[in-house]
Amino acid sequence: MVSPGREIMNKVRCAHCRCLFVPNHRIKNQRYCSKKECQRARKSAWQRRKLETDLDYKANQRECQKSWSARNPDYWQRWRAQNPEYGIRNRALQKVRRSRRRRRIAKMDALELHSKIKTGTYYLIPVTVEAVAKMDASAQKVLLISSA
Repeated sequence: MVSPGREIMNKVRCAHCRCLFVPNHRIKNQRYCSKKECQRARKSAWQRRKLETDLDYKANQRECQKSWSARNPDYWQRWRAQNPEYGIRNRALQKVRRSRRRRRIAKMDALELHSKIKTGTYYLIPVTVEAVAKMDASAQKVLLISSA
């Protein structure tokens, strides 16, 4: 039997809910308590790491998702019909995403070429710490090529 003082010393903070708990002595380096949401978070973290590191596991998961989607082709239509509040929320959030995107990204066909460099002959003059000598200048022809 463990004394009450020793039990307090052995408490560990849960990585998910941050509550103190007494770890199971059979589980080495236990980081999560036994609450359902904490165990779900533990499994989710394990699966995320597994998908990042194990290519076979990732391929298997992708194949399982494809086969499930093939067996349930109308799942998402039924789900959206049963959860109309999701569609309303998603439309509102999509408007926010589009407005953010509009500020940063322009459509390719809407871009106009605003180059300050014009086609012509330019003299490239080396700049040194001492002085700039005109006789060191080299003539270079610059041709602008349009991406369109």
